[in-house]
Amino acid sequence: MGRIICCGLGPGDPDLMSVRADRTVRGARHVAYFRKQGRPGQARRIVEGMLAADITEYPMEYPVTTEIAFDTPEYVRLVDAFHDEWAERLVRLARAVDVVVLCEGDPYFYGSFMHLHARLQGRVEIEVIAGIPGMVGCWNAVGRPIALGDDVTTVLMGTLAEDELERGMRGSDALVVMKTGRNLQKVRRALASAGRLDDAWLVERGTMPDQRVARLADIDAAECPYFAIVLVHGKGRHPDAAE
Repeated sequence: MGRIICCGLGPGDPDLMSVRADRTVRGARHVAYFRKQGRPGQARRIVEGMLAADITEYPMEYPVTTEIAFDTPEYVRLVDAFHDEWAERLVRLARAVDVVVLCEGDPYFYGSFMHLHARLQGRVEIEVIAGIPGMVGCWNAVGRPIALGDDVTTVLMGTLAEDELERGMRGSDALVVMKTGRNLQKVRRALASAGRLDDAWLVERGTMPDQRVARLADIDAAECPYFAIVLVHGKGRHPDAAE
């Protein structure tokens, strides 16, 4: 029996992969990865030049991404069937060989692999290799500590309703907003309502060659790339602050 090895690749820069992840990728003979139809896939891009010459690749192409709303019955049906099919295929493959599944960031932190992980339980041996989450690469790109002292850090999804975003933004010190993309304007409005816009940063493609870091208030764009995160740094106790 083989295994399914989900390999966390980190935020985008191959140099930020763990030694274990690097060794696993270079030694893989069967590798699977998610991608949008017609695209190479971000996970595959990260490992370019690292794979063995005789490797067998299994691109797992989403049947739909942003073409229809994610909360419609049709979207749910298509994506559920996609994950069911690939879980079955991976189980069949792992009867004979190890299969490495590539995952951006850390698999256990909003990782795409988790939809397969739930379907593979009890059917095959699973190993998960930790990776640096994308948000860590992004706040390092800004070059400031995201949280200090007693700061409370909240991670929000840009897909939430605007009032939910605003409520979360008001109730926390440091903020990370993921899944911005087409939700950027909504995120901006929520930050403004919560009085946090002037302190917000937008990091696009953090740690990647085309990385962009800018104050959100200075950007007029209505949307941003999929790999983008909004950050608001906490203002907790600094080392020189009085106890």
